[in-house]
Amino acid sequence: MNPDKNILSFLKPELVEKIWEQSAVQEIPKGTEILREEQSVKVLPIVLNGLVKVYSRFDEKELLLYYIEPAQSCVMTFYAALKNTPSKVFASTEEDSTVLLIPVGLLPDWLKEYPDFNELFYNQFNLRYSELLDTIGHLLLDKMDKRLYDHLHKKWELTGGNGIKMSHSQIANELGTAREVVTRVLKKLEMDGKVSQNSGEIKIITSW
Repeated sequence: MNPDKNILSFLKPELVEKIWEQSAVQEIPKGTEILREEQSVKVLPIVLNGLVKVYSRFDEKELLLYYIEPAQSCVMTFYAALKNTPSKVFASTEEDSTVLLIPVGLLPDWLKEYPDFNELFYNQFNLRYSELLDTIGHLLLDKMDKRLYDHLHKKWELTGGNGIKMSHSQIANELGTAREVVTRVLKKLEMDGKVSQNSGEIKIITSW
């Protein structure tokens, strides 16, 4: 797949040319782990096409942190690259993805020479902080049925309205709860006509 270079049109043309010349474009299959906790960060990803999941692990349980959509990058990777510290997160592809990989050694000079390059990461920090506040609000105010529905609805939107093919255990990991809880609450949502389940695929039926 030929990447759409217009995806970086918010940057100065001179910088865009340097990025395409000195970075690599990689096609990564769905379900590929592309970064591990404590791994040294060598490249900074910008998703061109597809979807990447960023998450942490606690006692063998996964906790979803955020998704990287097209034209977005990973703030945790960006921070680790600038500070030359190991990664604190895991990342894997949720779909077949095309990712632009920028060598981290280029970042310090580019950030000084092209101030608009900083905007990409300022925007990402703001986005992730807003998502964190939303998550805290869900944890404090919403019952599990609303949390689960909103989580599935977001994933449904990110995948273009297609059916969600995930096990109950995978969903539980992303929400930081038990599989039995997800199974019980999904059944309730199904009885309420909010979602349907068929052959391991979950579909959104109506709005909340």
